[in-house]
Amino acid sequence: MEDIKKTGTTTVGLIYTGNGSGVVLGSEKKATMGYLVDSIKARKIYSVDNRIGITTAGNVGDIQTIVRYLRAEVNIYKMQRDKQISVRALTSLLANILQGSKYFPYLGQFVVGGHDEKGPQVFSLDPFGGIVEGDDYYATGSGSPIAFGVLEDRYRKGLKKNEAIKLVVKAVTAATRRDIASGGEIAIAVIDQNGYKELTEEEIKSL
Repeated sequence: MEDIKKTGTTTVGLIYTGNGSGVVLGSEKKATMGYLVDSIKARKIYSVDNRIGITTAGNVGDIQTIVRYLRAEVNIYKMQRDKQISVRALTSLLANILQGSKYFPYLGQFVVGGHDEKGPQVFSLDPFGGIVEGDDYYATGSGSPIAFGVLEDRYRKGLKKNEAIKLVVKAVTAATRRDIASGGEIAIAVIDQNGYKELTEEEIKSL
């Protein structure tokens, strides 16, 4: 069974607070099935609300199911309460879904990032619903040890948006050079008080 699962990833999420504030999410786009490169344009960053996004690492089918669940629950929340869900509430919802399925787990790691009335926030979740919080950056996937090395060395408080984007690109790129399951193009999403935006390849290259 292991050979048919699409696995191997590097994703990063971090907070910036210089000259405005927000969250940058980044990933590479390589999807593998064993020793086969299945795609170099795989989606690993998703918006689940207009100011909340998640990065995903793990089994593609499980991840896509989780994204569908979250989007449906966010829409229900809006209809019932006539307001947007907070970043922490969305994180708790995801944690509850994962914990409730721990005996037949969804095989994925997630970074939730977003911007609400409490400002920019990032959280990391394991496949069993464990939430890690308190840091300004996280990385997941097979290339995360390499990405963390770059983040530990280069991250500082007060990064501006473009500086944060460049750091995320650098961290993901470093992972693609040493982790055989990471590669392909790089995807970047920026979330601030104005909403969720995915950068084009041209915008990423220009930075």
